[in-house]
Amino acid sequence: MTPSDTDLRTRALSLGYRQVARRAFFRVGGGDAEAAHHRALEAVEALGARSWAVEALSRTLRQERRPVHLWGLTFPNRVGLAAGMDKDGRGVRAWGALGFGHVELGTVTAHPQAGNDHPRLFRLPSSRAVINRMGFNNAGVAALAQRLREAREEGAIGIPIGVSIGKTKVTPLEEAVEDYLTSVRALHGLADYLAVNVSSPNTPGLRGLQDARPLAELLTAVVGQTRALAGGDRPTPVLVKLAPDLSDGALDQALEVAVGAGAAGLIATNTTIGRQHLAPVDRAVADQEAGGLSGAPLTRRAHAVVTRIRAATELPVIGVGGVMTADDAARLRDAGADLVQLYTGLIYAGPALVRQVAALP
Repeated sequence: MTPSDTDLRTRALSLGYRQVARRAFFRVGGGDAEAAHHRALEAVEALGARSWAVEALSRTLRQERRPVHLWGLTFPNRVGLAAGMDKDGRGVRAWGALGFGHVELGTVTAHPQAGNDHPRLFRLPSSRAVINRMGFNNAGVAALAQRLREAREEGAIGIPIGVSIGKTKVTPLEEAVEDYLTSVRALHGLADYLAVNVSSPNTPGLRGLQDARPLAELLTAVVGQTRALAGGDRPTPVLVKLAPDLSDGALDQALEVAVGAGAAGLIATNTTIGRQHLAPVDRAVADQEAGGLSGAPLTRRAHAVVTRIRAATELPVIGVGGVMTADDAARLRDAGADLVQLYTGLIYAGPALVRQVAALP
């Protein structure tokens, strides 16, 4: 395929999504953002159930591979789907066909939970942003493990699969370590990497696990468990996902703990509880609705956190937060991110953005 062919397909994808698909999705459920989320996920799951459709889409969207090698894994390109879109792995057979070089499933918890009350997902179109307070709604780690096991046995997964693991809401903080370890054990041999999520703002008390002592206890236990499960083989890499709202001092402390506990990498960042860089028309909704803010308002902070992490450690970094354009992704790469992830950018820009980021060297 020539560069001009690739460019034409990308522009066609972009135009078709913005003019047709996005307008349709934004009308689903009378404009309910979570209803649109579920409709999109159902479409990806349906695609994945038809191997011929996955292959046809792969051929249509195929472009030059730009592999990245990390943790003994080969990522076909730099762009991944961030956690939150596909908590239960329903679309795991199809995300690679859409151009992603990896996908992070979850956040999943040891026990099934419904999440927070509705409504809990809000679009801020003028700011190209989303507020969510989903609360780790998922079917539980056992259900995800079974879905991954079946897909792997069928050879239906062609890209690295990460899984974000979090604490079940009803589990007391003093029992959090065992709660995480339940997920670690269930996902052994099924996840290519694990992301320890201690930074979601939507589970009460969770961000307290980023403090030095509880974070050290948790990471030491999780890393130790992966090594014990692996025996003499390579253990599953353990990454830590950090909040953008940490002060520089708290971030430096969390990095020191992560390195000392044997973490294999960092993910920067999660959503923010801040409400900066919003369009005036979105201010009322943003001030009224609690939850984590993602999208364009997070672009600058995510870049700053990645820059600080890279200055402090040589561990691999996945940059996520405010990747709304290929230039945003390139700046994260230049700041030191080895891989980038997007989710809110997919909502506003569609699959053309995936192709554009995947083309980055």
